[in-house]
Amino acid sequence: MTEPLPAWSEPFADPKHELRRSLRVRGVTRDWAWGGATGAGVRVGIIDSGLENDHPRLAGHVVDNVTVEIGEDGPTVVPDGPHDMYGHGTACGGIILGLAPDVELVSVRVLGADLRGKGTAFAAGLDWAIEEGLQVCNLSLSSKSESLYPIFHDLTDRAYFRGMALVSAANNVPAPSYPSLFSSVFSVAAHGEPDPWRLYYNPAPPVEFGAWGVDVPIAWKDGGNTVATGNSFAAPHVAGLVALILSKHPGLSPFEVKAILASVADNPGRRRRRAARP
Repeated sequence: MTEPLPAWSEPFADPKHELRRSLRVRGVTRDWAWGGATGAGVRVGIIDSGLENDHPRLAGHVVDNVTVEIGEDGPTVVPDGPHDMYGHGTACGGIILGLAPDVELVSVRVLGADLRGKGTAFAAGLDWAIEEGLQVCNLSLSSKSESLYPIFHDLTDRAYFRGMALVSAANNVPAPSYPSLFSSVFSVAAHGEPDPWRLYYNPAPPVEFGAWGVDVPIAWKDGGNTVATGNSFAAPHVAGLVALILSKHPGLSPFEVKAILASVADNPGRRRRRAARP
């Protein structure tokens, strides 16, 4: 039986959910946006539970593994082993590679074997990823801490102004969490259509994009595979598309990439356009 949709996903299940015509950019098609692209030249950070480097669906694509340790002087980013404490990060990496097979993955481990971690470690990992100059970062995690709100707000703005696309999964329950609800990130919730290329845009945010996140076949710990549901697995589908766009059009800003995704979304009621004339 199909799993129920996670929170924030309702707009993508509404058959009347249509895009305003103003969101369509003439001449911007999927072929123009990423046709022929493989993700080559793009580094994607995965802030999560780690990456299993030798997993069959990841092997050869993980170029760095770091973790955040919390000591007496605060969080510190240090080298990490090529492992995944839970399987969650490996799942996200496998989804991204399924769309963009030539990206380079960078693991930033902030979650432990119980898939839990400190918000300060999450913030430190994100800060490190921004300073490393990664083009895309997948955040299939979030924090409910109001005390960390201003810290994450500052980090996501800094990433945005540096041209780094932060793709953030919305909370799986109907409660605010950060940074998924900040306007500077690519906020993603799940739809239930089993198509990794099916993309919806929500004209009524805070959650902007909908991608496949129900009964998704995913890579898992110890070289395994499983099927899972959650906004966590919708976000990397969007991260993969963003990586494809940046592979074909290097240097685009997050604002420009968002406009492209909105223009090529599959929302019901979309009008087909003829190819733009030269």
